[in-house]
Amino acid sequence: MTITQTLCQEFQTAPWQIDAVIRLLDEGCTLPFIARYRKEQHGAMDDTALRTLETRLQYLRNLAQRREEVKS
Repeated sequence: MTITQTLCQEFQTAPWQIDAVIRLLDEGCTLPFIARYRKEQHGAMDDTALRTLETRLQYLRNLAQRREEVKS
């Protein structure tokens, strides 16, 4: 299961919404900017959901990185 799929299940949202938020975060956009000015790209998720998503994304990425380190 990919990180996007995991987040879709946890937040009960469509994959395009999760992908849009991940892309915006990776581009360096801040959460207030995403919440206020990019609503059309993520389906108007509120700032609390975006903050929780960001935290969970970091956790899942760190976990995946750690798994790769352990495999090596």
